[in-house]
Amino acid sequence: MSLATMKPSHEAEAARGATPRPAATGRRSSVLPRIFGGYLPLTVVVLVVGLPLAWMVLSSFKQVSEIITLNLRVLPQHWSFANYTEAFRTAPFGRFFLNSVIVTAVGATLKVLLAIHTAYALVFVRFPAKNVIFVALLVALMVPPQVAILPNYILIAGMNGLNTYWGIIVPSLGTAFGTFLLRQSFRSLPISMLEAAEVDGAGHLARLWRMVVPVTAPSIATVALVTIVSEWNEYIWPLIITTDPNLMTLPVGLTLLQNNESGPAGYGVLMAGAVIVILPVLAVFAFLQRYIVAGLTAGSSSN
Repeated sequence: MSLATMKPSHEAEAARGATPRPAATGRRSSVLPRIFGGYLPLTVVVLVVGLPLAWMVLSSFKQVSEIITLNLRVLPQHWSFANYTEAFRTAPFGRFFLNSVIVTAVGATLKVLLAIHTAYALVFVRFPAKNVIFVALLVALMVPPQVAILPNYILIAGMNGLNTYWGIIVPSLGTAFGTFLLRQSFRSLPISMLEAAEVDGAGHLARLWRMVVPVTAPSIATVALVTIVSEWNEYIWPLIITTDPNLMTLPVGLTLLQNNESGPAGYGVLMAGAVIVILPVLAVFAFLQRYIVAGLTAGSSSN
């Protein structure tokens, strides 16, 4: 074998012996930040949030002796719907569910419509003090809603709104978060698109519903999801404004169930009631969750 043919083989052997070390080191240096900076915190958060929910669902199928025991059992020994039957027998959960559907459907629809029209006006309509109104919206985001409970109660009670659907819905119709998010999303749209529609004779409503709304559907779906969840889980205001069980929503009805099932013997029934409350929200989230990231990041690059 000649020297000319041996030289490339030595170079190839040297190359084979020299390249793996930096590659392996590079892979290790890129994997570790990904694990400790991403996967590990995500796993911890999922466990912190998911384990109590899983324990609640499993406990709703257990007997009292399996919940209050020193011998911990993760899965029920005998799966039973007795806790759900007892929950519906103790409290009118069917009526509570209907009330929550009515309040959430009407309230969320009105809030989303108001947020869409307000955000459109703040972006595409010229009127005085527009920036002042936007700053007021930002201030409203920083004020806790509990501050307005007493004034709202005095106002609604003075208008005979106690134990009424509209008394539950009306005080929470303003949504600063939805208006702010949609405003940022609408600002990312090219103004030339709307100017061309205006030249063709389209009015504000036509431009809004035929052009702006279809393009920004992910952001609107995000606002709808957040609004539906907040309306469904609202507890303080319906608890204050309603005393009639026929008008109580599910979260308030769960308190009524707790009062009737006090003590350790009612833990399984309370778990079943809590599952009934959260299942519709989980279904809505599963249906709309693909819009969350797209909606929350829309308009983030706009000035």
